[in-house]
Amino acid sequence: MTLAFGDLIGFAAAFLTTASFVPQAWLTFRTRDVSGISLGMYSAFTLGVALWLLYGLSLGAWPVVVANAITLALALAILVMKLRFGRPPRR
Repeated sequence: MTLAFGDLIGFAAAFLTTASFVPQAWLTFRTRDVSGISLGMYSAFTLGVALWLLYGLSLGAWPVVVANAITLALALAILVMKLRFGRPPRR
């Protein structure tokens, strides 16, 4: 299997953008501190990543598919933690 130059650039971009997201996700998983995370922003971001994934699938653009599948899993996990741990304690 030979990759075209454009695919190599796509995979490099996908790796870098997805890898840059991992430290924030790891910190959130470890601390469960979601106080600095905007629910609206993360909701829109997660939906956007899901749409990029669908777009990549429709084109068969594997760099887009791989990067967005991984990022979607991380974003959904953080969004779920925001919903679960972001509520103020009940009195």
